[in-house]
Amino acid sequence: MDSHEWDTRYANAPGLVWSAEANRFVVESVTGLTPGAALDLAAGEGRNAVWLAEQGWRVNAVDFSPVAVERGRELAARRGVTVEWRVADVTAYRPVPGSYDLVLLSYLHLPAADLAGVLTSVRRALRPGGTVVVVGHDLANLEGGIGGPQDPAVLLTPETVVDGLAGLHIRRAETARRPVTAADGRTVDALDTVVVASRPAD
Repeated sequence: MDSHEWDTRYANAPGLVWSAEANRFVVESVTGLTPGAALDLAAGEGRNAVWLAEQGWRVNAVDFSPVAVERGRELAARRGVTVEWRVADVTAYRPVPGSYDLVLLSYLHLPAADLAGVLTSVRRALRPGGTVVVVGHDLANLEGGIGGPQDPAVLLTPETVVDGLAGLHIRRAETARRPVTAADGRTVDALDTVVVASRPAD
């Protein structure tokens, strides 16, 4: 969907489209890191950006939906934290190289060429010793999970993400299970790609 379609989806929702709580894999991957400068690309309504700010990170959050960014501002205000927000398309956005201790990509689903470009920007944005966390719906979710995009061309695999992070030290790369509640009340697993990598210290 383009930014206008996302604006409509966010605007028509009675509340947050996504949970106000941070993604479980983001929490797992970031807990224990020393807070510094963080960049949340395709931040949506800001749940992860706000959580990072609560942990002491200095957060820049970027999304191409003005409605989502406004909701993120409201969430940050309610939670009493500061996040720097920017409306921009992450496929064209170029963060300053070597500026961030942490870069987060959470459920950003793009065609392969666009994703590769974003991952290149992510690599360049990291400071020595910095960490990147990528989480998204896995290709295997089509057959073995629930929810998420149904277009295989935009779903992730650990291998694809790792290939896009060449030169970084891969600390975690797997297809992970995430329990969710189905419409009928059953607990079922969604399958997510989770990759954590770091730039070697100079």
